[in-house]
Amino acid sequence: MLSWAERLKGSPKQPYFHAAVLVGRKLYSFGGWHDGSDASGDQIAVHVFDTVSLRWAKLPPATTTTTVGGGERRCPIDEVPSMRYGHTAVLMVDDFVYVWGGYPYCDALYLYAVGGRPRWSKPRASGTVPAAREGHSACALHGTVMYVYGGWNQLTGYTNDLHKLDKMAVGGQYIWSVIHARGIPPPASYCHSATIVGTRMFVFGGVGNRRSRYDGTVGVFDPETGHWLSPTAPSSSSSTRPRRRWCHVAFAHGGALYVFGGCDATRSFGDLWRLDPETLAWSKAEPKGSGPGPMCRMCCCVLGEDRILLFGGHVGNSSPTDDLYVLDFAPSLRTLCRLAVARLYIVSYRETARASRVMGRNMRRP
Repeated sequence: MLSWAERLKGSPKQPYFHAAVLVGRKLYSFGGWHDGSDASGDQIAVHVFDTVSLRWAKLPPATTTTTVGGGERRCPIDEVPSMRYGHTAVLMVDDFVYVWGGYPYCDALYLYAVGGRPRWSKPRASGTVPAAREGHSACALHGTVMYVYGGWNQLTGYTNDLHKLDKMAVGGQYIWSVIHARGIPPPASYCHSATIVGTRMFVFGGVGNRRSRYDGTVGVFDPETGHWLSPTAPSSSSSTRPRRRWCHVAFAHGGALYVFGGCDATRSFGDLWRLDPETLAWSKAEPKGSGPGPMCRMCCCVLGEDRILLFGGHVGNSSPTDDLYVLDFAPSLRTLCRLAVARLYIVSYRETARASRVMGRNMRRP
């Protein structure tokens, strides 16, 4: 029974437009726009949430990167990314988080080591490096190849180009390349999502100019064939597929694509949708429990096999939130009992409040 199982307060400084990955039991959050402040030349902030102790911690600024001859080497400032937002972070199989892009614009690749002592490094990358951008999407296939799609390119504006980053087995070199895929890609946009489901990449949502405005289609790229499958909108009616949106989150679970939240030009959304990757048919999911409501510009990470961590972002049109929500696809009996008690409390509270209002009106009558 799909349920919103937890709501925890205290995320770091109410972030949005941040990037996050889950490593074991720890969630790492990188950068973002905090408390309405712009990105600056300071080092990127790294916050860690322990999913066992349920506590956040801000890591101290990086001072070293590695150990040489038994001593620590000072970390050159250019090996640590500056504070930024609209960037991406992807966990690879070599226990490095690849942080790329964002604003202020930067096309450098930064690695954050999470195996052992955390440290930053800035490897040399060759090939055709993507132009600096923000609001793009990045994802990893088998944890070995990173794909970067679309975004706002500082040179040409909205884009729908596709790049990949390979790490060579011999020499450990990082090589960028442009993918000249056949087929029709999705419209140029930013603040969309690109998610690996199985062996294919699914692009959903985003906002672009009038000629490339998102119209509800889903773009599917097959790395094995190098083809974009025709991004045709499902035949279902508009009431059985999500409205056009951007700044949402997407994740894969049980062989399907899920999309939550986001916004358009006038409002935010709090709905959860499931896409069948074979038929491209949408269905609306209805989780039990009390969810976050309409929100956008948040992050989500998959914890284990059945739980999704959702945190940060904007709730509706209000200021940023510091809440962390847990969406559970297989809640325990204890969780279900807690949700049932919470629902009874809410009903009891509402009935008591209603009775009090009625009693108050009756007492005021002559």
